[in-house]
Amino acid sequence: MPSDQQALDFEQTLRELESVVERLERGDLPLEEALRVFERGVDLTRQCQGALRSAQQRVDALMKRNGELEPEPFSVSDTARDGATEVP
Repeated sequence: MPSDQQALDFEQTLRELESVVERLERGDLPLEEALRVFERGVDLTRQCQGALRSAQQRVDALMKRNGELEPEPFSVSDTARDGATEVP
């Protein structure tokens, strides 16, 4: 089971990724620095994707173990209906 630290690490990584995106969107970085920042963003994206894959595997395992619930694919219409925002 992941610790609170793992969840915190994901949140921190996501915040840093958001900061990277904001810096790149401003468009005021010199080329070499923009490339370094972009590379950091790619690394952060991979970390977040790995954490999300791990969480999905845990959810799937719990659902199989309980045998009561069947996983349903996520759809954008579900988020719009619930008032949540879409995650890219």
